[in-house]
Amino acid sequence: MASNQQSAKTTEAEHEPAPILQQMAIFACVLFVSSLISPLFPASFPVPTPVIGLVLMYVLLASHAIKLYQVEKMADFLISLIAFLFVPSGVQMANSLNVFTDDGALTGVMLIVVIVLATIILLVVIAYTTACFMWISRKVFHKSTDVQ
Repeated sequence: MASNQQSAKTTEAEHEPAPILQQMAIFACVLFVSSLISPLFPASFPVPTPVIGLVLMYVLLASHAIKLYQVEKMADFLISLIAFLFVPSGVQMANSLNVFTDDGALTGVMLIVVIVLATIILLVVIAYTTACFMWISRKVFHKSTDVQ
């Protein structure tokens, strides 16, 4: 019985990281499944394949179908490249919108204002949502301790 408890107490931190090829295969499989799911959404509500992949990876990690040590090193590597990966898409979007042309200068300023305001609004909403969830968590936690 004691050995079962000890084995149950082992954490993911005690595991060696999975081989990088295995981690890459997991990411590739998740992206492949996401690319199969993406066309199932209606044309009026397109969901990009990477977004579906993020949700799918979260579900797999939260359900412990995939352990963190199996994807952690590759995820750290991809996060370190995130700015490098988004710069080309941002430049392409700016080129396709004709924001930096002579007649588009006002549009460029308006775009920057919208981006700044959206960022501020997003941060405020996230802060209040987090505070709300923390308040709910405290209320639920205190109720469960009062019952016992």
